[in-house]
Amino acid sequence: MNTKSQIPFFLLLLAILFSCGPKKPAFSQTRTTAVTVFKVSDGDTFWVTYPSGKEEKIRLIGINAPESRRTGSKEVEYFGKEASDYAKRLLLNKQVTLEFDVQKTDRYKRTLAYAYLSSGAMVNAILVREGYAQVATYPPNVKYQSLFQKLEKEARSAKRGLWK
Repeated sequence: MNTKSQIPFFLLLLAILFSCGPKKPAFSQTRTTAVTVFKVSDGDTFWVTYPSGKEEKIRLIGINAPESRRTGSKEVEYFGKEASDYAKRLLLNKQVTLEFDVQKTDRYKRTLAYAYLSSGAMVNAILVREGYAQVATYPPNVKYQSLFQKLEKEARSAKRGLWK
C-alpha cells in the first residue's frame, strides 16, 4: 500500500472512531448567561427575562416552598407568605445564572433550574438553609439532593423559618 492510498483509509478509520464516541445529551448547555428576575410567583417559582427579551417561567429544582396563595385545589400553607416575601427580597429585579439538570422542563412546561445570585450563592440552597423551603427531589434531577438534605437538617435543628 502506498502513502496516497493510506490517507483515505486513515481518514475513514478516524471517522469511524469519532462516530462511536459518547453522544451529547439532548440538552447540552448547563448554564445560562445572566438573566433578570422580573416576577416572583412564590418561594420556588419566578419569571426571568433573557438578554434577547425572551421571558421564561423558572421552577427551582430540588426544593418546595409552602404555597403562598390559594390556587385551584391548593390552599395557603403555613409559612407560605413568609417564603414568598423572602424569595421576592432575594430575587426580584436581580440578575441570576441558571443551571440545568437532566430534564429541562416539567410536566407543566416550567423550566427547571438551580439559580445562582451574582455572588455565586445558590438560591435553592439558601431557601432550604434559611427554612423557607424543604427538600423535594424528583429523579432524575437529583444533582444536589444530598446538599439540600444536609441544609434542611441544619435548618430544622436551628428551628429556622418554617421549622420554628
